[in-house]
Amino acid sequence: MSPIRTTTLSRSRRYIIGILVLCIAAAALTYVLFQARFLIEGPMISLSPEPDIIHHERQIMLAGMAKNITAITLNGRSIMTSETGVFNEPIVLENGYTVVRFEARDRFGRTAAIERSFVYVPPPSSVTIAH
Repeated sequence: MSPIRTTTLSRSRRYIIGILVLCIAAAALTYVLFQARFLIEGPMISLSPEPDIIHHERQIMLAGMAKNITAITLNGRSIMTSETGVFNEPIVLENGYTVVRFEARDRFGRTAAIERSFVYVPPPSSVTIAH
């Protein structure tokens, strides 16, 4: 009877070891995918707070966050971010309609871009009527 018992124990030990190996492999794969999510997502840009479209001031500040980037530009001009990806850039609005474009690139060459349109309307007190 003892040989049957050791065979049964050996078989159950193999199942337990197999299940443990599968659990460890699944946990390792989950961890790798979780850490690789930033590589998979690519570059991301967001403005916060989202600016209004119509402005009565000539200069506005655009603030936001860029993630997973190596370089970011504003209308083709490089801008700096903090270590956490936060940026804060002043923009001078032209008379009427202005388009602003942020473009970010990651280390794999993937790009992300956002465009925002603004309209500069002079304050009512500065409008003069010609006679």
